[in-house]
Amino acid sequence: MKQYNYLIVTTIFLIFCVNSYAEALDTKFAYIGDAGHATYKGASQGLLEANLQGEFLGLKYSIDDFTKNNYKETNLESYIAIFTQVDKTTLIEISASYPNTPVFNLSLKDNDLRFSCVNNILHTAASDKMLKDAENQWQKKKPDSGANAKAWHPDFVKFAARDLNKRFKKSHGQNMNSDAWAGWAAVKMTSDAIARTKISTSENMLNYLKTELVFDGQKGSGMSFRETGQLRQLILLVENGKIVAEAPVRGIAKPPTLDSLGILNCAK
Repeated sequence: MKQYNYLIVTTIFLIFCVNSYAEALDTKFAYIGDAGHATYKGASQGLLEANLQGEFLGLKYSIDDFTKNNYKETNLESYIAIFTQVDKTTLIEISASYPNTPVFNLSLKDNDLRFSCVNNILHTAASDKMLKDAENQWQKKKPDSGANAKAWHPDFVKFAARDLNKRFKKSHGQNMNSDAWAGWAAVKMTSDAIARTKISTSENMLNYLKTELVFDGQKGSGMSFRETGQLRQLILLVENGKIVAEAPVRGIAKPPTLDSLGILNCAK
């Protein structure tokens, strides 16, 4: 149970941030994609932890899963957020169908999706440019390195990442990877927002995530969404299966912040 200690501490904090609910608030998330994919396993881990905290706060969370072929059969307006692991065309269709709902991209790295700045699409998946920028920074410091950039790694230990990795492996029998982290992070940030602010509508959730979110996510403080919809985040450099550095790379990154990685602004 040691691996859940940080959850208990976080829950105690949240209790001071909210008033008591007259009755349990049941919040529904939608997942569109392959339920066997790592993004869904990550979202499921986030759901497990959200409900563990929710027991103390009168909160309940659930995820209904759909495929890209059957999601149109259901009206998703009652869901506070939609998590997706789909192709670009389907992602754009979903966002257009529910313009006031946060639509999370958990898997696509395409730069053009960030440049296009669709108002309600939020990317917890790192973009291709974020990963490339991280690799370029590290190569300036270590030119002979062949490290590859990853959004997550099962050996990451800082910022309580060790505990998250242990919890995920215990639940799913496999290591957490970048896709799984993206799914977990989407559930974590939305469930925490509900606990802190009593948000109950998708429109208010979208506004909160875009303008007020400050997220840790076991990758360090300071994560928030850019105007592109991209989540600012630390990136890991991995060589021969081992973490060799973190980006932004100290002494190399300009600016020396998370904004040294990836696309900062919408296409003009």
